[in-house]
Amino acid sequence: MPPSIPTTTSADSLSPADDGTTPRPADVIDVAVIGAGPAGLMVAEVLSAAGWRVDVYDAMPSGGRKFLMAGKGGMNLTHSEPAAPFVARYGKRAEAVGQWLRRFSADDVRSWAHRLGIDTFVGTSGRVFPTDMKAAPLLRAWLSRLRAAGVRLHVRHRWLGWNEDASAGPGHLRFSTPNGERWVQARAVVLTLGGASWPQLGSDAAWVSSLREHGVSVVPLVPANAGFEADWTPHMRERFAGHPVKPVTMTLPDGTTRQGEFVISEHGIEGSLVYAMCAPIRDAIRADGSTQVYLDLLPDWAAERVASEVARPRGSRSMASHLQSRLGIAGVKAALLRECLPRETFDDPAALAAGIKRLPLTLLRTRPIAEVISSAGGVSLEALDAALMVKALPGVFCAGEMLDWEAPTGGYLLTACFASACVAGDGAAAYLETQR
Repeated sequence: MPPSIPTTTSADSLSPADDGTTPRPADVIDVAVIGAGPAGLMVAEVLSAAGWRVDVYDAMPSGGRKFLMAGKGGMNLTHSEPAAPFVARYGKRAEAVGQWLRRFSADDVRSWAHRLGIDTFVGTSGRVFPTDMKAAPLLRAWLSRLRAAGVRLHVRHRWLGWNEDASAGPGHLRFSTPNGERWVQARAVVLTLGGASWPQLGSDAAWVSSLREHGVSVVPLVPANAGFEADWTPHMRERFAGHPVKPVTMTLPDGTTRQGEFVISEHGIEGSLVYAMCAPIRDAIRADGSTQVYLDLLPDWAAERVASEVARPRGSRSMASHLQSRLGIAGVKAALLRECLPRETFDDPAALAAGIKRLPLTLLRTRPIAEVISSAGGVSLEALDAALMVKALPGVFCAGEMLDWEAPTGGYLLTACFASACVAGDGAAAYLETQR
């Protein structure tokens, strides 16, 4: 585990008469940030820079666990594409997220990393990475800077919601700790509790009921950047799970088309192209019970050329050999043709050529939310003001993945988490000024 901010695991101390089950009177602090992921740590940075004493609480034994896990395959910080297409990646919430990005943009992410002593580079895909591709050095530097700014991290503090006495106000918080329940009274609260993916790292969505009980609108959490299940034959599942399919174009029933690559999984399909198309596929399955996508296995070939090559005489060669020699279709692409087309199609060159250019693949289900990269849904943006303060709970702010937005992988998730955290941090700082 990287060196962290000074931590506590319980209340400052329990009096000798306490048995660990009855909390002491609440500790009074400036601001409580609940959740020590990227959004929570960024909120702490913004507020500490504004001169406020910040206490960060997290249920896990250390902070930044999902951040570290996400960096195992290469820490993708942000993306280098121009602002307009960057903002468009946020789909239905592009306008709102675009406002956050005015506060903290993709360029700001790179500048922030550089100030921590972390150099970055732009990969061939346009994604931005630390030069060493690792998350741990960045997190160590970040935590060190927060420690120097006086931020305190309280680990193994699971937020239980608010004091049952409604008159106590939204700043009166309850935490479960190894030494019993702890109460904290904060002048402002920022919730950065994540979504519902990777619950073993702390994002378990246990906060949903607490907010709904206090009249906060929460859109149901659903998988995002998720794989989808297909009804593979045993041969496809056992022989080709883990194989990439590239290049390929995927088209949805509404005509939306994107080129890229994906991976065959034991259960169906996953990977960057699938994640980029996740929201409309997920919504179609939810509406109709299943959906079809269409694959162009030779996106760089004109349909006429494919038809001509398939129709050439093949003599005594098998169709598999013919497709490999004339079109380069073999391995996993050949298996997909066998999997998705009726057997009789292989006796009809025109139908086979059409299938190569528009191969129907039925998708049945989204993979479970606990195993996917991120989740959609969360605190409705309409329940918040422009500073991301909860309208029903003055002094309580929300940021990060627990808000109702989504984005594909490629650095967009982390960038929006940072940006929303900066907006919420600014809002909490302004609110605290009014409470002096």
